[in-house]
Order: sequence, then structure tokens, then C-alpha cells
Amino acid sequence: MITKNQTTFKVEPGKQELFVIREFDAPRELVFKAFTDPKIIVKWLGPKDLSCRIDKLVPGSGGYWRFIHTDKNGNEYGFHGVCHEETAPERIIRTFEFEGLPEKGHVVLETAKFDELPGGRTKLTIHSVYQSVMDRDGMVQSGMERGTNDSYDRLDEIFENELAK
Repeated sequence: MITKNQTTFKVEPGKQELFVIREFDAPRELVFKAFTDPKIIVKWLGPKDLSCRIDKLVPGSGGYWRFIHTDKNGNEYGFHGVCHEETAPERIIRTFEFEGLPEKGHVVLETAKFDELPGGRTKLTIHSVYQSVMDRDGMVQSGMERGTNDSYDRLDEIFENELAK
């Protein structure tokens, strides 16, 4: 599927951070809701060949979450984190950790900003800070871009269907 909204990844060599930027044809409140409503999250989060279920989700500042992606063979991939700040519909600051790494402690700090654009559109900017350049590069090499693009393409479809009603 080709979408008119493309995702931009800013990954500068030697830095512990990266940026993911995407515009959506949906109002900021709806985009923010898609990132916080468990009924919507499971419909779009993760690569298209994996399903998503929510093990835990306590929303809001001070909350926490754990999501599990499952492939067609039943293999599970867990992710978890805590929410430091949730300011609707402007910003979410949270941690992210993939449970499949052999050693613990590869925590990423993510800030998601939801900027209102003219015409009922939204610009999403995610700033992720890793504990090392090696952690950041490992995430990029793991297929993060494919999973992000799959997720946001599915989110576009949800917005198209929701706004068509």
C-alpha cells in the first residue's frame, strides 16, 4: 500500500537519539486518542504481520504499560514502559523497553509531540533517546523502520474509516 503520508526518520551517525516524524490526515485529538486508547492501539501498533495485545495499560502520568506482539507461529515479543507525562492532546513522555534482549536495561526515553496543523491535520514528532549509540543503532537495524511504517499506514486506514463516518 502506498500512502501519501510518509514517515521521516532522522538518524544521525554517532548520536544516541533519533526522530520519527509523520503527518496524519486527522485532528490532533483523534491522533492522541489512537496512542492512548487500548481499543485503538491493538488495531495498529506493530508490524503488519504481527498481532498486538495489551497485557497492562494504566494510562496517564505515572502509569505503565506492557504490550505483546505475536507472530503467526505463536512467538511472542514483549515491550513495556512507564509514562512520565501525558498531557492530552499535546505530549506523551514515556519509556520503552524491548523484553527480548539478553540483558535488561536497554531503556529508551520517548517524547511524542502532537502538533495541530491547518485543515484538521496533525504532525507527530517522536524523539527517542537511547542509553548508547550502540543501543540506538541496534534498534534501527532490528527493523524499526518497517514496523513503524506498517503501524502508521494502518493508523492512516483507521483515520480514513473513522473520519468517513
